Amino acid sequence: MTRTLVAEPLTADAFVPFGDVIEASGAAVQKAINYGNTTRFHDLAALDLTAQGGKPGVSIFRSTPLEMPVTVKVMEYHPLSSQAFVPLSARPYLIVVAPKGPFDASALRAFVASGEQGVNYHPGTWHHFSLALEAVSDFLVIDRIADEADSVNCVEHKLTDSEQLLVMR
Repeated sequence: MTRTLVAEPLTADAFVPFGDVIEASGAAVQKAINYGNTTRFHDLAALDLTAQGGKPGVSIFRSTPLEMPVTVKVMEYHPLSSQAFVPLSARPYLIVVAPKGPFDASALRAFVASGEQGVNYHPGTWHHFSLALEAVSDFLVIDRIADEADSVNCVEHKLTDSEQLLVMR
């Protein structure tokens, strides 16, 4: 029998074991800049991108929604870097994560992020690939770019039948 996981709303406190929530919240350090015409929500993510000669890269990922409920069949992590996703389409999206270390399907958690919240996965954090909801959505992605093959910084785990679960909103 397949387990079911209901996604919870994304909050900074709940996401601490996995990374940072990137949002313009009252909890962020705020600085007035540009002669007082702009508020800077300062240093919202602990980016870690330069291990073994890597450099920061900025890309756009365009994600097509999967049919709900989503069956989680694969998870991945990046041992050499963080990976930040910031929605550009102002639509909610789904996040599925598990703690660093050996993969543990029983530790999977799911979150629904608003279209105004980004996330930064810390190095080693298990996560599902980008899961748009409602419609095709664009994400600004800040991650590690390096000369070696992408496989060096992306480790995948295909879930066994007993590890798979359904994620619902």
